[in-house]
Amino acid sequence: MKCWIIYNTFLKSDKFIDYAQMIQEAAQYMGHEAIIYKNSDILNLITSPPESLKEKPDYVVFTDKDIYLAQYLEAQGILVYNSSQTIETSDDKIKTYQQLAHAGVLVPETIIIPKTYGNFVHLEDEFFDSAIQQLGMPLIVKEAFGSFGEQVYLANNLSELKELVFHHSDQPLMLQQFISTSYGRDVRIQVVGNQVIAAMERRAQNDFRANVTTGAQMLAYNPSADEINIAVKASQAIGAQFSGVDLLFGPNDTPIVCEVNANAHIRNLLLATGVNAAYEMIRHIEGILKGKKHL
Repeated sequence: MKCWIIYNTFLKSDKFIDYAQMIQEAAQYMGHEAIIYKNSDILNLITSPPESLKEKPDYVVFTDKDIYLAQYLEAQGILVYNSSQTIETSDDKIKTYQQLAHAGVLVPETIIIPKTYGNFVHLEDEFFDSAIQQLGMPLIVKEAFGSFGEQVYLANNLSELKELVFHHSDQPLMLQQFISTSYGRDVRIQVVGNQVIAAMERRAQNDFRANVTTGAQMLAYNPSADEINIAVKASQAIGAQFSGVDLLFGPNDTPIVCEVNANAHIRNLLLATGVNAAYEMIRHIEGILKGKKHL
């Protein structure tokens, strides 16, 4: 089989090419011809007929969020994992929460900030009063698009809430219930198909977020049956063939889905658990192509 792995050349961090190289190594181990391409290597000519791309691969592992390029490859009849639709949903946290809630997956209570068309706006006091009554305080202010916890903020009082919403209201934005029982802790569960293959707990000492990039420690984790079930259900809710599902610890350790990452990096998971998810991802894709596996 021939495989392309595509990553974004404009993201200046070694972690992106590292992820692509992990996928390439696993595919080559499985006997596949695996080539890494930058997204800028492929000319996205939208007027091309479906059969215009020469030497097509059997499949593409798309490690980027360049939705237009993923859609172009799919229009050429190429199987892309994860699909452009899944990546687009995962990239947009508002859309993700909507699909999870529709599928009956437990997520934090969420209020979507009205669309502002890119303007910085002051919302009415009545809006904030209603939001606090529904979500409590403190609460989370979260941008729809972002990674590594960098666009997630904690508002401890009404003044902070108003300031955060004003300064970020040029972006799609939401307010969320703060799960205080999960302060500085969460679980990353790697799902492939309908199986959980590894999990790690992340713990931060001085931050409400548990992202490794913000300083959290990583520990191998043995998920409960409830955590496994909700992680698989969440992954399937956005149509993912593989994903990293982040769970919060709700009251009485009830698992609550915080995020579903269609392009979850897997190096830290390997360091924490010894499990290289790339091999299971390639085996899963191979099984699909041979007609043996389905979600």
